[in-house]
Amino acid sequence: MDQLGKRDRRVRRVGVVLLLSMLLFSLGMVPVQGEDAELVEGERVNLALGQPATASSELSGREAGKAVDGNRDTYWQPLSTDREDMLVFVQVDLGHEQSLNQVILDLNRGDHLGSIEIDYSIDGESWNRAHTKAGGIRSDGQENIMFDSVSASQIRVTLLLNRNLNVQLKELEIYMQDGDQGVPSDVTQLAFVRPDGTEYNTNDEITLGVGERSALEVRGQRADGEWVALPAGQVQYHAVGNSAAVDAAGSVTGVKVGAIRLYADINVNGQNLATPDFWVVVQDEHEFEDAKYVAFSSFTHPSLVQRIGEAAILEDGKTLPMVTIKPNISGTVSARWYKDGHARGSLGKVRALQTGIAQNITLPGGMKVPGTYEIRMTLHTLDGETYYDSLFYTVMPKQGVPEGQSQIAYTGQDGRMIYVPDYKGNRIIDFSNVGYQGGGVKLPDVQARIAVQPTGGDDTAMLQAAIDEVSQLPRDEQGFRGAVLLKQGTYLVGGSLSIQASGVVLRGEGKSEDGTIIRGTGTAARNLIVVGGTNGPAIVDGTETDIQDLYVPAGSRSFHVHDPASYQVGDSVIVRRIGNDRWIHEIGMDHIYMRPGTGGTQQWSPFNLDFDRVITAIDGNRITVDAPLANAIERQWGGGKLFKATDELRIEQVGIENMRAISDFDPSKTDTQMDNDQLDTPYYSDEAHAERFIMMNSVKNAWVREVDGYHFSYALVQVGRQAKWVTVQDSEMYDMVSIITGGRRYSFFLQGQLNLVQRNYTETSRHAYVIESRVQGPNVMYDNRAAQEYNTSEPHHRWSTGGLYDNVSARISVRDRGWLGSGHGWAGANYVMWNTEGGLVAQKPPTAQNYVIGHIPTEDGLNVKPLVPNAYDARPREDGYWEYADQHVALPSLFIQQLKDRLGQQGVDNLARMPVGGGVLDIPQQP
Repeated sequence: MDQLGKRDRRVRRVGVVLLLSMLLFSLGMVPVQGEDAELVEGERVNLALGQPATASSELSGREAGKAVDGNRDTYWQPLSTDREDMLVFVQVDLGHEQSLNQVILDLNRGDHLGSIEIDYSIDGESWNRAHTKAGGIRSDGQENIMFDSVSASQIRVTLLLNRNLNVQLKELEIYMQDGDQGVPSDVTQLAFVRPDGTEYNTNDEITLGVGERSALEVRGQRADGEWVALPAGQVQYHAVGNSAAVDAAGSVTGVKVGAIRLYADINVNGQNLATPDFWVVVQDEHEFEDAKYVAFSSFTHPSLVQRIGEAAILEDGKTLPMVTIKPNISGTVSARWYKDGHARGSLGKVRALQTGIAQNITLPGGMKVPGTYEIRMTLHTLDGETYYDSLFYTVMPKQGVPEGQSQIAYTGQDGRMIYVPDYKGNRIIDFSNVGYQGGGVKLPDVQARIAVQPTGGDDTAMLQAAIDEVSQLPRDEQGFRGAVLLKQGTYLVGGSLSIQASGVVLRGEGKSEDGTIIRGTGTAARNLIVVGGTNGPAIVDGTETDIQDLYVPAGSRSFHVHDPASYQVGDSVIVRRIGNDRWIHEIGMDHIYMRPGTGGTQQWSPFNLDFDRVITAIDGNRITVDAPLANAIERQWGGGKLFKATDELRIEQVGIENMRAISDFDPSKTDTQMDNDQLDTPYYSDEAHAERFIMMNSVKNAWVREVDGYHFSYALVQVGRQAKWVTVQDSEMYDMVSIITGGRRYSFFLQGQLNLVQRNYTETSRHAYVIESRVQGPNVMYDNRAAQEYNTSEPHHRWSTGGLYDNVSARISVRDRGWLGSGHGWAGANYVMWNTEGGLVAQKPPTAQNYVIGHIPTEDGLNVKPLVPNAYDARPREDGYWEYADQHVALPSLFIQQLKDRLGQQGVDNLARMPVGGGVLDIPQQP
């Protein structure tokens, strides 16, 4: 079917007429912009606004009418099946014949477009071509297309794809552009200019207050180098973000705290010219005076450090600090003091609080002896609400810390860890709750129920039948049904195997060449083994309660809630840390520069971190959970909530062990690409084969051990977002086969929380030991090695929290990844690198910290560098906390010491490498 035939046959009228827009139009108040759009001057009417729209297809809730509703927060999106022929379209009925010569498109991206066709019709039957744009399409999807004036009652915009990627059209605008004042035909570039006429550079910025206005001017440079003013109405201004608004004359107004990216464009001789990016940053000096923030507390002291992620140490003999509370509410405050976690007494009488008037609390002289001190404050408001806040400082021991140990995490006289927090209580977190059964529990030996052997043909169905048979057996007292024993030999698997029941183990007879080998055959890109479904814990409706602490520090297990009545010890819960748009601005992630050359960078949206926990204690309204929170919960940045959760759909007690896996591939396919570079020697690059050996989805208390893999394109083991308490150990990955570029070669890949990867080895990875975006830690990479690395082990992007690289030899990067990907930004927060070796970058993100203690750099790691600051983005980034660079600290392993503190030596011994199966365990027995 030809393209026009497709469009004629597949158009489906959805009759979207926005009544609100029509009403506003009748009142002369046409809404002409969404939150992220340009303002159009009143004399220029968007002919498409609120008109009936149809499309080649549409998702529910993302209908064609969403592209003409004036709101860039909504959009039209076609079905994925509609994109299969690489052509989609949207059509607007203008109501009657009108003249037009301009179409503006706001798409989610443009780097997947081959061309854009604009057709017009008067009667809806006969169509003509107004314009085809086949080159110069913007990668960010912002198109301003001018063409010779036509008369039409219907307009159709067809997008012809060169890559089958998602299409989202936020807004389609149609205009008749007045051409009386033309742009000089020899204008070759545009720029925003200062009041003195000098040009702003790319990514320059101005600062405005909320409600403050500033007039911007765009000029064009002619062929002779002269910068000239441009005709009014010809320049189109575009604002990406909602913290400021810009009108058609270029006047920008601060709306709320944040940053927006501005650019302007014009049409010259049918070609679109745009300015370099320009930024407007909006501030409000009174923004935190609202009553919803309750109060802000700090120390008053001449030298005590009060910065997130830096130890608050009071030097011996110095004057004690004074606590200062700045309330936004009226009420009362009482305070108690604690030393090394033990209550010592109250700090005077209950004090009155009055909005806007600081209240001070003096500390007693006894708070100078060595130890860590916490001042806990309880604030009561006049309307009956209660809130909590704490401050911390430490007086170091007179004899100092043990020789060769860290100043902020060391062993005390009793051999247990001592941590030195910052003034809000943030510290290196306890990572010991990771892995099978919450850490420190020996992996079980499970009795075989079935033994199978290779058939000589494809073994997928045979193996799946064996798994299904064991899946029907009853579970024993430990929760196991039994193991499927794969006798030695090579098993051909042309499909995928699935474990969807608790208590099932797959065990081989060794991972050597004469052991058990699973060979992924065929050309399908897939996972060879999939464990669990896609549904994890579900929040129980009606159980939501607010966290009442103004600040819960990273590393804490306890917090106060508004209403604890419906909670009990043993409940599965979700502890939600909210990250609002103001926090996104605080960490600079609404101000990421566009990727040089290609654009496409997406600023971050607000997001939450949901920590999957179990309640271990309740004291009044103070809740304690089983594992620490890997990110602070700050009322200033959105606060937190607690929910009950059900965990009925996540399977458990599943293991895969003692085997080798090989993915077949086509050796005739080779390449030399390595990310944005080229290698001298070609390598195998086929991607039409198995991607992963094991995909752990919705599962807890599971393991992978003694597994070797060869030739997979993506991962040996991927632990998904709904996976918890998974251990991956004593396994190896070799000779990965794929193009060496993004989205490939993540040998050991964590997306879930409370997981352990230990004693593994990998070669030819891009990201050997990698943790995904927005992961709620803790997660631990312990005693792992990587060689022949093409990139770094790392939290990969977008604020992964609470990872530990302990005794890892690999290139490691924890940094601001800026515009990489589509705007990876700050990749990790509250990470710890302990006694590591290799190349290493660690930067400090705003509101958090990353720690490097005992790192030894190697020559192989010299290419590990920060991305920013650089010549393109020179804004400073802070280094993380570095201590004992160039040598290891005396405490060999943070993770092992923390585990010993919590469970004793037996917990440590339980992690030792042990033989797998054998003997009577491998002789099938029925339950």
